[in-house]
This record gives sequence, structure tokens and C-alpha cells, in this order.
Amino acid sequence: MPHARPTHARTAPAPLPAGALPLDRRIESLRETAEADPRVEGVLLYGSWTLGEADAHSDLDACLYVREEDVDAFDGREFVERLAPLKLAYTNMYGILAVVFDDLMRGEFHVEPTGSGIAEIATWRGQVHFPRPEAAVLLDRTGRLTAAARELTAFNPPEPVATAQQLTDELANWTLMLAHVQARGERARAHNLLHAVIAPLQLKLCRLLRGSTAHWLTPSRALEADLSGADVERHATTTGPLTPEAVRTAAANSWEWSRELAAEAADRWGTRLPSGLHEEIAGALSPTE
Repeated sequence: MPHARPTHARTAPAPLPAGALPLDRRIESLRETAEADPRVEGVLLYGSWTLGEADAHSDLDACLYVREEDVDAFDGREFVERLAPLKLAYTNMYGILAVVFDDLMRGEFHVEPTGSGIAEIATWRGQVHFPRPEAAVLLDRTGRLTAAARELTAFNPPEPVATAQQLTDELANWTLMLAHVQARGERARAHNLLHAVIAPLQLKLCRLLRGSTAHWLTPSRALEADLSGADVERHATTTGPLTPEAVRTAAANSWEWSRELAAEAADRWGTRLPSGLHEEIAGALSPTE
């Protein structure tokens, strides 16, 4: 049975201005393609475009909500290829359809059944928010998707006390692992721990203390604009090339900054500070010759 257009459906969009971003034009193509496919009941954008931060380097990130009876047979690649030719399309490590369009724009598309997929949006609270839900929702044949997106209009920053305690403990645990790995002589693994594991936790604690949590999921995003020059410089001292001396120096600088941030959180929110353990970790990072 064909879907009649409900009263809340969008009217025809105004033509895009001549200076519109390539992403704007591809999003408009996504809207038109989804509206023409009755299997697709809703489309929700996420990422920089919904926050008003998109630029010429931004990705196209979208959730496609497909009718329950059609979702198993729905070919996401075939659908996305209607927007533009693809140079790459595959299911990435998170189970998401990842694509590269012919103009090198990246895209990520979640294909979800309408019922459970829209219900899951409620669990995103505190992680994702839509300051303009009507802009994020490209298509909504039932009204449920818009209602779910409106529940995430307000940004809810992380609860500071429990979050600071979690980050303080995570930093101690992972930095101790770093000390063991470094002592074993695995410089590449130590280097990776510093950059891929410890740095994001550290930046989250810094953002929490500075009241700058808008980019919580990707704490390095817009770092230079969101944090002070002093914080950016401290972060820079925790990075370095893959040489023995550089890794040792970065690890020591990283732990010194982690301890300062943890102590600041303890002073402000009364979080537990295992000072003895922290001293032992410092010693493990700089063993006596």
C-alpha cells in the first residue's frame, strides 16, 4: 500500500544558493532520493552539519530508518550510490556503511528498522544533541522521528562529579599500563597508548574542568578554538615522535598534566585522589637508573 504524504511532511525546499557547500547539495540530493523511496520512512542527519559547523571538509553522516518489512533486503550501497558515484563502499568496524563519493567526500550511513531505530534515539541523551531538530530531520513520514529528535534539542553536559571520578581512575589505570609497556621496551605500543587512549581521556577531563563539553564525543575537535592556549600547549607536550627519549618525555609530561587535572577536579568536586598510587605511577614512568 503506497504511503500518502502526511500533513507534517515537508514542502518543496527552496533552491540552494549559488554559494552552497557541496555538502548542502548532497544533503538535498539525499532528501529527494529518500522521499522518492517508499521503503525509507525517515532520515536523520548527525555530525557537524546539524551543529552548524560544517565546512568544505565535512562528512555526510545520516541514519536511514527503513520499514520493518523492507530493512533486511534494503541495499544501503545501492541507495547511497543514487546520490553520486562511489569510489569506496564497505561495512566498517562499527557495522556502519562507510562510503567515499567521487569528489572524495566521506559518508557514514546507519541503516536501521524504523521502530527500534527511532526508539534508540532516546539513549543518545548526553552524547548527541540536535540544536535544530527540524534541520537534522530530512524525512519523517510518521512524525515519530521529529518527536524523538526534539527530545535531544537541549545539550546536557556530563554530570561533573561522577564523570571526573571516572576519568581520574581511567587515567591512572591506563597510564600505569603505559609505564609497564614502556618498561618492556614496546615504544610503538606506548606511543599509541599515549595518543589513542590517554589523550582523549585527558582532554575530556580538561574540557569538563573548563566547562567546554560541546565536543565531548570527539574531545580533540576544535580544540584550538575551545580551550585556552595554555591548555593546548600542555596537550602538545604530551605528544611526540616515536623515539625512545621523545616517548619517555611525552609520557612523563602526560602524567604530570593528568595529575594536575585530577587534583583540580578533587579540589572542585571532592573526587577521590589516590595520591600514593599516583606517586608510584610517576616512579614507574621514570625508574631509577
